[in-house]
Formats: sequence, C-alpha cells, structure tokens
Amino acid sequence: MINATMVLEGGATRGVFTSGVLDYLMEKDTYVSHVIGVSAGSCNGVDYVSKQIGRTRDCMIHKEKEYSYYYGFTKFIKEKSILDMDMIFDKYPKEIYPFDFDTYFASDMECEIVTTNCETGKAEYLTEKSDRERLMKLCRASSSMPLISPMVNIDGVPYLDGGLADSIPIGRASKLGNKKIVVILTRNPGYRKKPVTKGMAKMYRRAYRSYPELVHTTISRNVRYNRQAEIIERLEKEGKIFVLRPLIPTVSRLEKDYDMLMNFYEHGYCLMRREYERMMGYLEK
Repeated sequence: MINATMVLEGGATRGVFTSGVLDYLMEKDTYVSHVIGVSAGSCNGVDYVSKQIGRTRDCMIHKEKEYSYYYGFTKFIKEKSILDMDMIFDKYPKEIYPFDFDTYFASDMECEIVTTNCETGKAEYLTEKSDRERLMKLCRASSSMPLISPMVNIDGVPYLDGGLADSIPIGRASKLGNKKIVVILTRNPGYRKKPVTKGMAKMYRRAYRSYPELVHTTISRNVRYNRQAEIIERLEKEGKIFVLRPLIPTVSRLEKDYDMLMNFYEHGYCLMRREYERMMGYLEK
C-alpha cells in the first residue's frame, strides 16, 4: 500500500469514468492509504477499498430493466426522488451486486465519505468500520442530490450530497498529512461551474426554507468549486499533486444510454493505463 491520499470527485453517472480508473488500479494491485469520496466518488471509493473490480461499473451500467434505479415522473412525485435509492444502497449491496463488507472493514485503508450537514451547511467527512447499514447510509447521504433526492438522517442529523459543501476536497486531503495526493476528476480540463440561476435559487430557498445554512451553501457552491479547481490546477502545474480528468466530452449526470456510459468508463480505464507509469513516478519520487 502506498502512503497517499486519493480524492474522488462525484458527478452521478459521470462517476463511471472514475470506475474505469480504479478498476485499472485494482488490476495492478495499486492501493493508497487514504481515500476521500464525494457523492458518486464515495461509491467508487468504498468499492476500491473492498477491492471489487467492476462492481461500480456493473451497478451504474446495465441493460436489465429490472435493475434500473430510475423512477418515472409519477413515482418521482410519490417518492420525492428521481432515483430508487433503496435499490442502489440496499438491494444492490445485499442481493444483486453483493458488497464485500468483510474485506472493506478489514482493510487498513482509511475511507472518508463526504456529506453535507443540512443544519450547518458544512461538509462532514464520515467513516464507518463495522456497521454495514450505516456504511451504506453514509454513501446514500453523500449521493443524495438536492431537490431530486430526500435528505438522509444519520445519527439524528439530516444530510445531503457531499458535493454541495466540498465538491473536490483538496483542502481536506492536504490536512490528512500525506505528501502525495492523487485527484480523479469527472469534468474536462478547464471546467468551471456557473452560478445557479435566479429560478434555481428560488427553488432551493422554497424547498429548504427550514435549512438556511444549506440554502446558502447550495447557492454559493460554484464559488467554492471554482476556487478548488484553480488550486488543483496550480498544484498540478507545480508537480505537487497528480490529477486525472476525462479528455473526451463527459456524459450527463443522469445519463442512461448504455453505450455512452460504457464508452466513458472505458475512457477512464484506458487513460489510467496510459498514465499509470507517470502516476507511479509521481508517487515514488
């Protein structure tokens, strides 16, 4: 195991790029000591720690309709969610694509799952080393996108998508103390997040009027994201971190097309294969 921290950005189905990257690393038996996963990155992160090659890919890319985790509009109104979170974080790990809890809990790797505390509006970096239900609940909270997913209650606290408060936790990674940091992004080079529109800001204020700090965090997300992107680009240029990001057009965050998702997954796999020696050179120097 290499003493380094790996940061995994989210992005819902854009996370299949990261799945390809990590599958190649697992095939090479390359593991780092610390992982920080955000949203879809948390799902990728736990599968990396449990050493399950292909699991995240299989969860996110499939043709079988009975395994689909997308709700239709009617069900969205009823369930208050566009995704079947019970399917993803309960049925998948227990029945359809079993999660190796034993390997995960026995691992010496530290895995932090980034969530947004709805009461404080701040990011929290949560871990779980023994409770199966709580681990899946942490991943569920980290992946629960605002407006289209309900809040997730953990230990009496409501949480939503970790990307709202800390989309690319480069600051958190620096605080962990490892000299080497690997960042896997799901956006193209030079990407910057646009401010939310007035209409979207109004929707956030209406939906979360009981959580003013969350509203502020959500509306100001682009400012933090763009600041993080600038820091990452500077550190990368200085050779202080290793960054891998997609070099082809990204898929949408709720992409359903099998071929498009597989292509994006394979891009991540092939790009990591191409850049593997360069990454190892960075980690070993």
